[in-house]
Amino acid sequence: MSGFRADVLTLYPEMFPGSLGISLAGKGLAEGLWSLSTTQIRDFATDKHRSVDDTPAGGGPGMVMRADIVAHALDSVSAADDDRPRLLMSPRGEPLTQAFVRDLALGPGVVILCGRFEGVDERVIEARGLREVSIGDYVLSGGELAAQVLLDAVVRLLPGVMGKLTSGDEESFEDGLLEYPHYTRPQVWEDRSIPEVLRSGDHARIAKWRQAQREEITEHRRPDLWARHLNSGKNLARSKASRKNATGT
Repeated sequence: MSGFRADVLTLYPEMFPGSLGISLAGKGLAEGLWSLSTTQIRDFATDKHRSVDDTPAGGGPGMVMRADIVAHALDSVSAADDDRPRLLMSPRGEPLTQAFVRDLALGPGVVILCGRFEGVDERVIEARGLREVSIGDYVLSGGELAAQVLLDAVVRLLPGVMGKLTSGDEESFEDGLLEYPHYTRPQVWEDRSIPEVLRSGDHARIAKWRQAQREEITEHRRPDLWARHLNSGKNLARSKASRKNATGT
């Protein structure tokens, strides 16, 4: 079995594996290429109502997950010498990026806390070294769906999960650019033809066309990524050359 172990702490363990149980991630899970365990946070509550939250200090709407209960749940799955990163899915966290995903895939696994209500007591975030991660600038009902997104992105990069080792090399974000367009049969569909260059059999020309397409799409759709890409003079020169040399539409 792979050394990659994922522990998810949640109030809704029945949401897992969810989408992680099908397709590439599900196949990898069934084959033992990675493991997934869930922990019900309510199991660590101390009252008969199994309460895990309380009113926010200083007043305000909603409820906050208690530090003591969350800490007990975390400690039950992640000892002090556990070298797996501890993550908290949170809309105020750092953006989930492909570089971060790749780093996680190279590690031993991950411990993920799925927040609910208005959030988690700040003290447990600090005391247990939780790294807050966001999958986008919007708010979900809880961290479970975000955790599944993160794990899907990571698991597909584990050895043996995705098939051909090169199949992800030119995907969006792998080198800071978005992916080039894809085509397949039929050759003509609703009067739209596959670009001639892709039918040429000239692999060098096809590679140049694809690179030029990646740059053009990134420039128009994600100017933030494009600006970062051009931050290096080397990339700027390469981009100009690839567009000049790319032919075929």
